[in-house]
Amino acid sequence: MNHRALAAALLLLPSMLTASAGAEAELSTPETVVDAFHEALGGGDRQAVLDLLAEDVLIFESGGAELSRDEYAHHHLGSDMEFSAATESKVVDRRRGGDEETSWVLTRTETSGTFRDREISARGTETMILSRGESGWKIVHIHWSSR
Repeated sequence: MNHRALAAALLLLPSMLTASAGAEAELSTPETVVDAFHEALGGGDRQAVLDLLAEDVLIFESGGAELSRDEYAHHHLGSDMEFSAATESKVVDRRRGGDEETSWVLTRTETSGTFRDREISARGTETMILSRGESGWKIVHIHWSSR
């Protein structure tokens, strides 16, 4: 590496470290992970969604179950991203419990919009259970219901 390239790399290092620390801080609580999950769904960021899920995540919705991150990725993730992009959800109530290793986040929402030519006006409940590991908080269980 020549001196100019090394000098440029050294100049960029503080901003790279700050960006990394900022991303880590942004996901430092279970609530921020839940919010990031929904932002990624609505933004169509498939990889970001998957990065927030544990490999063995269990997802329950409308009587069905997906028993891993890969199963979710191959079945409902695409339609969940499409739905989230087409609708707007407002958090009505959120509660959290647990400890430093395992936490739950309960969220009640109101969702509206148009999805596949159908008007949506629904109330939803979501339970997410998160576990904290070496790589931070990961979602290990999601249960969705709506009316």
